[in-house]
Amino acid sequence: MERADVIVLGGGLVGLTLAIALDRHGLTSIVVDPADPETQLATQYDGRATAVASSSWRMLQAIGVGERLDGKGCPIESIRVSDGLEPGGLSFDPPPADDPLGMMFENRLLRAALRDCALAADRIDLMMPTRPGEIVRDSSGVRVALEDGRVVAAPLLVGAEGRRSPIREAANIPLAQWRYDHVAIVATIAHERWHENAAYEIFYPDGPFAILPMLSGEDGRTRSAIVWSVREADAPAYLGLPERALAHEIARRMGGFLGAIELAGPRWSYPLGFHHAARITDLRLALVGDAAHGIHPIAGQGLNLGFRDAAALAQVLVEGARLGLDLGDAQLLRRYGAWRSLDTLMVAFATDALTRLYGVPGRAASAVRRFGMGAVQRIGPLKDRFMAEARGESGDLPLLLRGLPI
Repeated sequence: MERADVIVLGGGLVGLTLAIALDRHGLTSIVVDPADPETQLATQYDGRATAVASSSWRMLQAIGVGERLDGKGCPIESIRVSDGLEPGGLSFDPPPADDPLGMMFENRLLRAALRDCALAADRIDLMMPTRPGEIVRDSSGVRVALEDGRVVAAPLLVGAEGRRSPIREAANIPLAQWRYDHVAIVATIAHERWHENAAYEIFYPDGPFAILPMLSGEDGRTRSAIVWSVREADAPAYLGLPERALAHEIARRMGGFLGAIELAGPRWSYPLGFHHAARITDLRLALVGDAAHGIHPIAGQGLNLGFRDAAALAQVLVEGARLGLDLGDAQLLRRYGAWRSLDTLMVAFATDALTRLYGVPGRAASAVRRFGMGAVQRIGPLKDRFMAEARGESGDLPLLLRGLPI
């Protein structure tokens, strides 16, 4: 039987980040995932990219992942928010001396950097691809029988398997969830004019339309990532368009400010929904990332919430280990649950409220929204609060999110 301090079910972005953070502070982990990592590490760009908030980027730097990503991400130096293509709106421009608001990375580069770090770590055992079978959680610890015949044990089990987390369901943790009548279309475009490292969120009644700056492609063309929410009934028609026709539809919603555009990678789509676990801990179990919560991509906070989970749980476990505590102790898990519950709930319902508010059609509703954005633009403290939320810097920040070791 192989033993570790923590067993992590799920070797995705959040699960590996947690394991690396624990390794950096002397704790061992076993990462179990049925996915073949080779299928996730294709060298060709697959069209998907992620905005990593500035606090999350500080954590990746603090645990040694950042150095593998240096020069591979595009800084987000400003954010522009508008109601359709109407004048006015919000503009977030931090002082030049401040860190960028975030960094845009191709998902494949994030995955590769995390996996390379995990493979180089002395205290991480990657059991991938392998599938967990019987799982026993009791007062003496956690034991997981793997389908390849091995048995692993630890004081604590972490569920990082994503939205359809089997361990969350096995623990009978209630889930609040609903689907939006929207599908997100994700694509990368090449465009004529430089994006000036600015991210744009354009709200239409049919759904938000985000333009996120990326580094230039290998061909030297300036690129941006598009996250476009369309009504579910309309999605098949848009997804079925030829490349030039889809590029034309995207350009129409952009208003032409980046010049001529064309698609620069595959298109992707996924249905949009909301879910939030009633609790994120159980007997010798902690949930992180999408296993605990899933939100609308309207503010780009989904993965960053998962990184915040990983930072908080790592700090709770490392500090508990220094005190000689059982890492599956209920008191430690209560601290983690209390630390993360308010932040995740506030962000989840804020994104849900924004989705519904900006989905109200009509000129009167648009005028009210533009008035509200104008007020935020003029009121400094309120605007600073919104900028802190975008950075992931609100509330009681774990040390890793401040760029500090635990």
